[in-house]
Amino acid sequence: MLYALNCPMPLLLSLETSTRVCSVALHQHGVLLACYELLTEKSHSGMLTTLVQQVVEHAGVSLNQLDAIAVAKGPGSYTGLRIGVSTAKGLCYALEKPLISVNTLEAMASQIRDFMPVEALLCPLLDARRMEVYCGLFDTQLNIVEPTQAKIMDESAFASYLSDRPIFFFGEGAAKCQPLLSQHRNAHFPTTLVYPSARTIGLLATRAYQNGLFEDVVTFEPFYLKEFLVAKKNT
Repeated sequence: MLYALNCPMPLLLSLETSTRVCSVALHQHGVLLACYELLTEKSHSGMLTTLVQQVVEHAGVSLNQLDAIAVAKGPGSYTGLRIGVSTAKGLCYALEKPLISVNTLEAMASQIRDFMPVEALLCPLLDARRMEVYCGLFDTQLNIVEPTQAKIMDESAFASYLSDRPIFFFGEGAAKCQPLLSQHRNAHFPTTLVYPSARTIGLLATRAYQNGLFEDVVTFEPFYLKEFLVAKKNT
């Protein structure tokens, strides 16, 4: 489906469910109008649609006024991503609006880039079980230095980059690599825990909207990065 981009100030609803945080935001032309966030475990299925309704009501708009729906595509929690993407696609179908997806790790990097030295690299990390993390490496302009990947952390992780430039490791997965890398002079670990947020999803989605970067609502799937494995009980 083709969409006419004739709206100078697009109104975008953004959903973020990649981790235990359930987050919904409303932006108009990149300006935040409203945002609700819950840091409660397993709140996605029960509260996501309620947060959507509260955000649009408190901003004084209706769902029909939206120009597009944006969603964090992952990586992250399998269940969280499935709920977020399913809800976003349902809204797109019902309202006949386009779908925009945003990489979760890129959005996390965007949250802190303005506070970092210009020469720094940004490494958002999400927990992926055992000593594995979902991670990516970005410069402060959000150019990709290393693509999003599932990485097993050890003392040699990011060694070639750490020898040349400071790297800021952050996110819920940073705790796994701090004991391994904290002795390196170029490895930095901000004390504030950074969660993915719909606030930043909406900012990046505004840019995607302006460039006409929409997903196919029918075929779009979350960026799980790894297959979801279900442990079966022995019988």
